[in-house]
Amino acid sequence: MLFISILILIVAMALHSKYISSILFTRIASIVFIYAGALSLNAFYIQSIGSGIGIYSGLFHVTTVSQLLDTFIFVIGSLILIAWPSISKSSLVNSLGQFSINKANSEITTTRINNASPAAEYSLIVLFSTLGASLLVSSADLISMYLSIELQSFGVYILSTLYRDSESSTSAGLKYFLLGGLSSCLILLGAGLIYSYTGLTNFESIYSLVSVSDSQSITQGLSLGLIIIIVGFLFKIAAAPLHNWSIDVYDDTPTIVTIWLTIMPKISIIIFLLELHSPVGQIGIIGNNVSITEVIDLFGGVSSIQTHMISNGGQIIAENTVYVLKNLLLISSLLSLIIGTVVGLAQSRIKRLFAYSTISHIGFILLALAINSEKSIDSLIFYIIQYTITNLNTFLIILALGYILKSSIQNNKLNYSPLGKKGSEKDIKYISELKGQFFSNPLLSFSLTVCLFSMAGIPPLMGFFAKQFVLYSAIQSGYYFMAIVGIIVSVISASYYLKIIRVLHSTPAPAASAALSFQPLRTNGEGCLAQAVAAVPKRDEALESKELIQTNPNNSNSTNYESMITNFHSFLISTLTLSILIFVLKPSILLNSTQLLSLSLFYY
Repeated sequence: MLFISILILIVAMALHSKYISSILFTRIASIVFIYAGALSLNAFYIQSIGSGIGIYSGLFHVTTVSQLLDTFIFVIGSLILIAWPSISKSSLVNSLGQFSINKANSEITTTRINNASPAAEYSLIVLFSTLGASLLVSSADLISMYLSIELQSFGVYILSTLYRDSESSTSAGLKYFLLGGLSSCLILLGAGLIYSYTGLTNFESIYSLVSVSDSQSITQGLSLGLIIIIVGFLFKIAAAPLHNWSIDVYDDTPTIVTIWLTIMPKISIIIFLLELHSPVGQIGIIGNNVSITEVIDLFGGVSSIQTHMISNGGQIIAENTVYVLKNLLLISSLLSLIIGTVVGLAQSRIKRLFAYSTISHIGFILLALAINSEKSIDSLIFYIIQYTITNLNTFLIILALGYILKSSIQNNKLNYSPLGKKGSEKDIKYISELKGQFFSNPLLSFSLTVCLFSMAGIPPLMGFFAKQFVLYSAIQSGYYFMAIVGIIVSVISASYYLKIIRVLHSTPAPAASAALSFQPLRTNGEGCLAQAVAAVPKRDEALESKELIQTNPNNSNSTNYESMITNFHSFLISTLTLSILIFVLKPSILLNSTQLLSLSLFYY
């Protein structure tokens, strides 16, 4: 479905400049996502799927987890696309009545922005990236794994540099591409090592070979390859200590792109690691001499009596590979919790703060993944769902506040902005920009407060139960130290969420800077030209050689960026906020679904 839609949109791109409005591409892509999600959900039959169905000669393995997570990914992708501003570039230019001011000759001329809107490219690249994410969730072979992660990654690289005229966006995309290529090399190196030692690429075949082999060299090569692959995936999800690239990339890219970067790649990679590290794979490695209950007890650290029933090759894998992988995930989880919390306290830029917050959340997810018990997998799936909903709502609100805040500035002042800053001039960069927003936008501020409280783990919001389930599973499995660290960092991280809430609800500063700002033009024609030319020297001298854009506030056609916030955008924010707020009133649907998925990993 997605592949056919991509081909159709590529053909439609050729007609974009003359016949098709760019905003229609995002709407069409959203409908494609919803329809693909419906098809994926319609194919979800537990009795038919069982432990999984191999397709394309075993390259992909469709399971209950992959089917439901495919549906979830498609729905979230459609919601992110709907957040794109609902105004086309042509209508924007025609309604602005923009003029180009040149200080050198003091002339004012009409300027049209010829660069095409990135909306069409955005929707097409998002479809490519989502196709890779969907394939990665179902991958059951080293070849399909690598091709899927690269298809997803290349789409994300291009999204980071979508605004080609923005220096910060280009720099972030280049950094992401270079470091992301390094992580892809690690994944390819690990896959090559596994193939060189086993001669196989299919995961099930590799598990079967190891279960009947007593060669220590094969198991050691497999262990090394799996470790390198997981390190590469940890790099891609920005888990500490491989997180440095994510801070600059999230901060420099436009918010509409940051939404995608912080949510979609992480879902697919974590679910793939879950299925790679799940008891299904461990059962395949150990062989048929051990029952499922004994395997769960063995890898949960409860029983050591049944180890004599394991074959020699399986025992090596159980004692070495799984032990090393579990410790690797635990170390990354510990560092992510500490670094994401402590370093986030010193941040004043809002997207850098949320980047460190994301690292802290990744720590909780990796902790649940490392424990690898029935309860922890249940808490892992629930944590991914609540993390996605909360982060999506938070960035949608930040995006909406950015439109409204910049709109109020443009409606009361002359708007001078250098050309080539498309998409970034509406972003909120600093936490201080949110000061007093509760008094001007109380509903959006309240929704953002609910999201921040949920991230901090304040009861009875959804985020509290997600952290509680992870910490409870850690205590139940005997990981007391990690549980204590998780509780401490949750308390500490609440301080920088409360910092944003305090700024939101603080009294707005008086208009003391009015004398330093530009006054609105009150006349048109020659008077407008005289005032515009007189205003230019008062600007920063660094802008002398740059071409500036001036908007007449008295023009009845002047654009209000509030119109870029659609009704569905507002409805989506309110719906997500209510789901976070009143989750405690009806939690059974979501909890039963996550428990069903976790049980399917253990008992099929």
